[in-house]
Amino acid sequence: MPKQNKQNGLNKANQAAQAQNTATEFASETNVAEVRRQNQQSAQKSGQQAGQATE
Repeated sequence: MPKQNKQNGLNKANQAAQAQNTATEFASETNVAEVRRQNQQSAQKSGQQAGQATE
């Protein structure tokens, strides 16, 4: 019986770690600094395309 309890405990710990990793990845993807960086890149690309169109 103790071995089964230990395995159940490990499984639960594993599930908790996976949930934490998922939450961390989501938070990272929605990070304000990341969004700003992406917006800046998009603006730069748009500016470059506009510059090419006028040349």
